[in-house]
Amino acid sequence: MPRHRLFPCWPSCCLLLFCTLGAWGRPEPPSANPEHVHLSYQGEPGTMTVTWTTWVPTRSEVQFGRQPSGPLLLRAQGTPTIFVDGGVLRRKFYMHRVTLRGLQPGAQYVYRCGSPQGWSRRFRFRALKKGTKWSPRLAVFGDLGADNPKAFPRLRQDTQQGLYDAVLHVGDFAYNMDQDNGRVGDRFMQLIEPVAASLPYMTCPGNHEQRYNFSNYKARFSMPGNSEGLWYSWDIGPAHIISFSTEVYFFLHYGRHLVERQFRWLENDLQKANKNRAARPWIITMGHRPMYCSNLDLDDCTRHESKVRKGLWGKMYGLEDLFYKHGVDLQLWAHEHSYERLWPIYNYQVYNGSKELPYTHPRGPVHIITGSAGCEERLTPFTILPRPWSAVRVKEYGYTRLHLLNGTHVHIQQISDDQDGKIVDDIWVVRPLHGRMKYL
Repeated sequence: MPRHRLFPCWPSCCLLLFCTLGAWGRPEPPSANPEHVHLSYQGEPGTMTVTWTTWVPTRSEVQFGRQPSGPLLLRAQGTPTIFVDGGVLRRKFYMHRVTLRGLQPGAQYVYRCGSPQGWSRRFRFRALKKGTKWSPRLAVFGDLGADNPKAFPRLRQDTQQGLYDAVLHVGDFAYNMDQDNGRVGDRFMQLIEPVAASLPYMTCPGNHEQRYNFSNYKARFSMPGNSEGLWYSWDIGPAHIISFSTEVYFFLHYGRHLVERQFRWLENDLQKANKNRAARPWIITMGHRPMYCSNLDLDDCTRHESKVRKGLWGKMYGLEDLFYKHGVDLQLWAHEHSYERLWPIYNYQVYNGSKELPYTHPRGPVHIITGSAGCEERLTPFTILPRPWSAVRVKEYGYTRLHLLNGTHVHIQQISDDQDGKIVDDIWVVRPLHGRMKYL
């Protein structure tokens, strides 16, 4: 006999049971213990922001200090905010954000976060150095999932060895943070904690964050500025880094005005960055969906008049002309689950510095697509023949190392996790200190 005849109320009973029980069929006890601890940098020297989650309302406090053991004598406090997931269960949790101030540049700190109701374990981080005369090392990648996070163990090992000063995660987290009423996001935040609680974990939104108006993304990460992390900029060493949202071009039901607002903000920010270019010569952008790619799919970057490149309807708020006009040096992308390095390019034309040294004094921006950190959607294949503007293509799990050596030299390496950490791409980008605003 069909189940619904034996138990007429079965569907509603199951829904009630599903709403009451956790992912493993047992109640979720409310906890005051901090989870999902991660760091971010708000752009103010001598600061670091600590963000974490609890399941009940508690105080927001960070205890920190310079000594590796013993009491943590410094204190900083914040105010928690309530976040309600948009799923059917309307799961509620509390986001805690506390900014530490007065940090000594380059010094190592030990900290724990929470309240007397529950404390995290102790973590360590190194405060970012001050000024422009140092050489930051960044880990760069996108498209990292809670399932199949292939490159993450190696990233974690790199972090433990002190190889990086910050992380740039170029969109797409967890796949997706909203799934299973936000529990997939919980698993992802727990996954990245060994890296994100030790380094500033700087992000931009991808297409997998768009559910409920990007609410899970905006709640879980604490990025600079007042646009809830959809776009912002910050300085590190000799570079000015701009994070923006490509998604405003694709989800217009949130309002076309967002495209215009971001575009005007980008114009203004690039103008300011160029005025300060003597101090910080490198301008680097990070956005999720690339303008160009040679992957075998139907994504926007395979279209000649891509929305990101040419704008809405091929004529409004396109980014390629804007970035070229302001002399952006390096453009970091993800979305395609592979690695691809382009020759210096503008409007489909290759502008190498020279035949022998294409990235020395390039006459166009350099594009790097690094979306192969690992997720449930696996790797993306390439077209059989590379495009004339495609320099290197790697269909392997991995991530990118970016070393901002000084104002004229940047070192880029692609690490293959499939080949046990082998460097499968290695280039230097060299640009003169003067005349950086325009490509000649």
